[in-house]
Amino acid sequence: MAVKSRQAENSATTRAALIKIARKLFAERGYADTATEEVVRRARVTRGALYHHFKDKQDLFKAVLLEEEKRLAESTALAVAGETDPLNIMVKSTEAFLDECLDPAVRQIVLIDAPAVLGWEQYRQIDDEHYLAGVVALLEAAVQSGAISRQPVAPLARIIMGAMHEATMVVAHAPDQLKARREVSEVITRLLNGLRAGKR
Repeated sequence: MAVKSRQAENSATTRAALIKIARKLFAERGYADTATEEVVRRARVTRGALYHHFKDKQDLFKAVLLEEEKRLAESTALAVAGETDPLNIMVKSTEAFLDECLDPAVRQIVLIDAPAVLGWEQYRQIDDEHYLAGVVALLEAAVQSGAISRQPVAPLARIIMGAMHEATMVVAHAPDQLKARREVSEVITRLLNGLRAGKR
């Protein structure tokens, strides 16, 4: 039992090392210019170890992306700790996420390479798994509290998610990212606050 436990621990350590090194290289060089040989060398493991954990380079990239999405979701959740108004939570979490988009690693891995490497459908599915349920829950809470008028929540959540996707892409591809982040923030904040009951 102890041997199996040690093997599992070693396996988890190897996997974590591969993901850590791959994230650094993907962030610095982009997906296309990152070689698995370099990942293996820097992680000090064999190619066999790499392919034990990941079927190919794309699978390794997806693992890096999933870790990054998890970290971003946790980071944005921390930014709204203690906030109770559903729309304020959406505005503040959006602000936190846009701040994260200024990180070169997030920009390269999440916003530039992920849609290109995995395809738009798979990229959107991963994003949905981390954020869509939360957006739906906040909108439902806003409807129940009367903060926004009663309306179909599911399509509204999709439209808001779509707006956020476009907002992050504007920031990612802008020549002046700080300016783009400020402008996008203003637009998204007005869009969300425009949902409040009584706003026209």
